Amino acid sequence: MKKTILITGGAGFIGSNAVLYFLRHYPEYRIVTLDALTYAGNTKNIAEVMTHPRHRFIHGDICDRALVEDIFLQEGITDVLHFAAESHVDNSIASPDIFVRTNVHGTFTLLDVARKYWKSEKNRFHHISTDEVYGTLGETGYFTEKTPYAPNSPYAASKAASDMLVRSYHHTYGMNTVITNCSNNYGPRQHAEKLIPTIISSALSSAPIPIYGTGKNIRDWLHVDDHCRGIDCVFHKGISGETYNIGGNNERENIDIARTICDILDEKKPRSDGKSYHEQIAFVRDRAGHDFRYAIDSTKLRVTLGWKAKEEFSNAMKKTVEWYLAHPSFLEKKEGG
Repeated sequence: MKKTILITGGAGFIGSNAVLYFLRHYPEYRIVTLDALTYAGNTKNIAEVMTHPRHRFIHGDICDRALVEDIFLQEGITDVLHFAAESHVDNSIASPDIFVRTNVHGTFTLLDVARKYWKSEKNRFHHISTDEVYGTLGETGYFTEKTPYAPNSPYAASKAASDMLVRSYHHTYGMNTVITNCSNNYGPRQHAEKLIPTIISSALSSAPIPIYGTGKNIRDWLHVDDHCRGIDCVFHKGISGETYNIGGNNERENIDIARTICDILDEKKPRSDGKSYHEQIAFVRDRAGHDFRYAIDSTKLRVTLGWKAKEEFSNAMKKTVEWYLAHPSFLEKKEGG
């Protein structure tokens, strides 16, 4: 079936990997990428497909209703994969208004325009969200699709609000929507502000490797390729109105992530002085409202739709570090990032 899919935030980390994935796996699909190219978005992430015959890039803001309406009308958008979001927790603490505008009002704009232009229940709106909407976990237990929302940062609250808007457009207007909430992603093209690129860039520049608090905060790590496969699965087979959690089942303390990367760098790019990168690890003041642990239960997605993660963590992390060593420009922070 021919589709023209609008991928918002397609020049960002996960969005760009999804653009490449869908163009590669679905030769009958046309992709329109919309990205505002704020600090987290960069066309170099999709440079290899900027002239692809089935891909068009549009520089613009999802909050610009006139632009979004024009895209739906002129491009004949049949479906939406909505990645566009402000996503850095620290930045949301400093400037929460930006997060409310993009994540809440931007999602509303997309939903409302789609409702106006779509006349068929076959048109799908797939909203990509985060496990942070659920709040924090203790040392045991997992987030499921039935876990009550309890966001603890302005970022998480803005994503929770956008999830609720998507839910409301399904129940109120009958829109064909699905929501996926994912755990922490890692892999190629991640913005330099995030934990793993920060560890790598700090290590290579002989700077302290900053780890919040005691480094004991736990995250469930999901390789971006596995995430794209999960999105593919839900986009094509998910039940309208449902939410699906996508997790990697790879819980690691932040300090263990840093140590793992230091081990890989010691092997792949040893320090000139012969010392270990481990010596650069430095604990810094914890962030405000830092959630202790995230862990996702992906049983629903595995059992009902047949998805499972394929990437083995230690091997995938090694490939990730090798990718950044081969693409050092992705470790450079843009101004304002």
